[in-house]
Amino acid sequence: MIACSVAGGYAVDAEQDTTTGIYGDAQAKRGEALYADRCSSCHAPDMSGLDQAPPLTGSDFNTNWNDLALNDLFERIRISMPADKPGSLSRQEVADVVAFILQKAEFPAGQTEVPTEAEALKGIKFVAKKP
Repeated sequence: MIACSVAGGYAVDAEQDTTTGIYGDAQAKRGEALYADRCSSCHAPDMSGLDQAPPLTGSDFNTNWNDLALNDLFERIRISMPADKPGSLSRQEVADVVAFILQKAEFPAGQTEVPTEAEALKGIKFVAKKP
């Protein structure tokens, strides 16, 4: 079942979600380096957000993406980031940054990597961690 949300994303019923180990530690490490180089100047080194750039961790972030397909977050980053060069990250780089965001939010790592294909990402649900 897929349902459109008010924010324009899609809620999904998926077998995989952010609590099932959808990224690996090596991928998150690559994402950490990319984040430090391309994202931290706007979103802060600790992902708390600066000025107009929103936080990429915490309850507000989780609430905004909860029950949406991971593809929604992936595409937001791919199309609009970094702010000074939107769309300049490769699909692999975006997947690596997403893995780092999940790691920083303390979602469990697994033996796989965040995929780069839209169809696979649409089958993964962002499930906010319970407070």
